[in-house]
Amino acid sequence: MAAGATEHEVKSRDQRIEDGKKRRERASRAGQRDLRADQRRFDPIEVVLKSAQGRLERLLPIKYARMAVSPFAFFRGAVPVMAADLARLPHSGIGVQICGDAHVQNLGSFAAPDGRLVFDFNDFDETIHGPWEWDVKRMAASIVLAGREAGHKTSGCHSAAEIFVQRYCDSMAEFAGEPLLIVARHQIHREQRIEPVSAALRQSQRATPLEALKKFTEKDGHGNRRFRDGRPVFWRAKGDEARAVLASLQLYRKSLRHESLHLFSFFRPIDVGFKVVGTGSVGMRDYVVLMEGNGPTDPLFLQVKQEMPSAWAPHLRVVYDHQGQRTAEGQRAIQPVSDLLLGWTTLGGHQFLVRQLNDHKGTIDLTKLRGGGLESLAMVAGELMARGHARSGDACMIHGYCGNGTKLARAIGEFAAEYANQAEADYEAFLKAIQGGRIKVAKAAA
Repeated sequence: MAAGATEHEVKSRDQRIEDGKKRRERASRAGQRDLRADQRRFDPIEVVLKSAQGRLERLLPIKYARMAVSPFAFFRGAVPVMAADLARLPHSGIGVQICGDAHVQNLGSFAAPDGRLVFDFNDFDETIHGPWEWDVKRMAASIVLAGREAGHKTSGCHSAAEIFVQRYCDSMAEFAGEPLLIVARHQIHREQRIEPVSAALRQSQRATPLEALKKFTEKDGHGNRRFRDGRPVFWRAKGDEARAVLASLQLYRKSLRHESLHLFSFFRPIDVGFKVVGTGSVGMRDYVVLMEGNGPTDPLFLQVKQEMPSAWAPHLRVVYDHQGQRTAEGQRAIQPVSDLLLGWTTLGGHQFLVRQLNDHKGTIDLTKLRGGGLESLAMVAGELMARGHARSGDACMIHGYCGNGTKLARAIGEFAAEYANQAEADYEAFLKAIQGGRIKVAKAAA
């Protein structure tokens, strides 16, 4: 073997860009606008109901009540419906680690391992290796739906979706020309100038573990901290259930990196709670463990969250041995910085992701998307998504396919508007299913 040769020849940057261009023969850029709604062969309500299998049935009325709030809320809880729609459409076949549930309220701020507040994707329950377009199309559709909910005109929502796609393409072009390790570490530095992002960062500054201690716990008759009863969305886990959760932390320890394991070893468990979270996640088992480090003023809230197969998995024929591991490793692949205590475990025959809860986390407020907020957030979303895809895929191939982005932005912008219309129609069908008794909802979205 010649000096410097490897076991397999790696294609040059120009060759990979050319390979990306060739993928246009498989799925044209202009064709990315097509939804082909008339070719849909499934009942979206049946897909929603089927996706609830394996969840705690008593909590499903809360999930459905949350989805019934608005078309955007329905969209958030109906990932399997969009997965079924996109799976029947052509795509480039260029794979990346997709977030899987890309929408504007899956962007937020949190504390990095070094304590800095960063803004990025913050939920990876649906992450999987799949076509990059699926993430882009879902985020673009969410921008249209969120914009409509925030009061934007149709033209403004459409424009914001195009801005998102164009920024994605421009960022990918930049990444394709940069050193690989620079791309892997890429950070966005203009968050403070964008109001929706700035608001999330301000929320993060307030969301400390000590604030969570006040919110979720109280002292018992002996002065010990215990989770308070906040039914129907939060309560204390007791007896065998609590003991099983604590026992699962032994397996979790094996998933931690060495430096994280050393840090975690100084925390001791205090109490266990059960929390109903999110919209799409409602019905899954979600425990919170209160731990204490250097005394009562050093609390740690550890979330032990059940993970099920990604909604995209049936369409990709991908099987994972452990869904918590899939989620944790997918997050690490997408993000340059992630939770220091990210790991996984198994409990009661179910698979769980383990991470910190409420450690300086902030979310996007839809009311902040009025005025120029929607377009500004769209630009940040495009850059963040491109960074994640470039880290986990081939930026050169994606850039080769996208070109200068003009044609693709126009096409996916049109797709996003049409899919938002489809989601609104599905939402109306969802409401009719509730009215007809096919779906039971809680009295309040809780």
